[in-house]
Amino acid sequence: MQGDRRAEGRDGADRGPMPSFYVPHGAGPCFFMDWNPPGAWDRMAAFLKGLRETLPARPTAIVLVSGHWLEPTFTLTGHERPPLIFDYYGFPPHTYELRYPAPGQPALAAQAADLLGAAGIAARIDTERGFDHGAFIPLKLMFPDADIPVIQLSLRRDMDPLAHLDAGRALATLRDEGVLIVGSGMSFHNMRGYGDPRYTPISAEFDDWLAAAVASPAQQRDALLQDWTQAPQARHCHPSGAEEHLIPLLVAAGAAGDSPGRTVYSERIMETTISAFRFG
Repeated sequence: MQGDRRAEGRDGADRGPMPSFYVPHGAGPCFFMDWNPPGAWDRMAAFLKGLRETLPARPTAIVLVSGHWLEPTFTLTGHERPPLIFDYYGFPPHTYELRYPAPGQPALAAQAADLLGAAGIAARIDTERGFDHGAFIPLKLMFPDADIPVIQLSLRRDMDPLAHLDAGRALATLRDEGVLIVGSGMSFHNMRGYGDPRYTPISAEFDDWLAAAVASPAQQRDALLQDWTQAPQARHCHPSGAEEHLIPLLVAAGAAGDSPGRTVYSERIMETTISAFRFG
């Protein structure tokens, strides 16, 4: 498996490594239902729909890290035809009939586990688990044809920042094989803050710090992200023990290596600032 994938553009030329991304996945199945106020999620949906056109080539596969899967040890999906996990509640019946029949790729899961193991990071493969909504909801917008193989990587339950940066670093070579690495979460995720105007300046201050950290030189960037809890308003935006929607960013940043980072989407939604970042 290793070494047999290459990212080629439409003209067949080698396009170099894939970028890595940290993207927002919205609120449950928000993009596929009516919302009040109408259009609240339109700009985020447009960003996700347009992302594939910004890539240097069609990905050979996708490794996606979702804020909705935590395990004691880093775990990868090894299912050939992953089912969907409808891990949202109280939404319209039709949102539980959504489909995303992307194939899995057990060989890539095994390769990723080997890369993690070679870096001294324990990893396992789950051959039964499917894609949670932090994976299939944004992917339905980003790659609606569902024809690119996808494997999902869990977070580690302790949410240790350095461990997740290291996991990304271990997987970075996959980018050279055309694999797109995506962290899926929300850059603000305090359920008490959504819709509360008191959190508008709080989320903006943290977002400004996050954007500056991501755009810093790689070594400084990783040091800042490792200590993200020291950022202004950090714990108001990601309460202690509930930072799972931010931690996928650290995997994407770790996978970036020396590739520069930048903000590629930012918007105020439900009175809070939400952003997405690209590396490379």
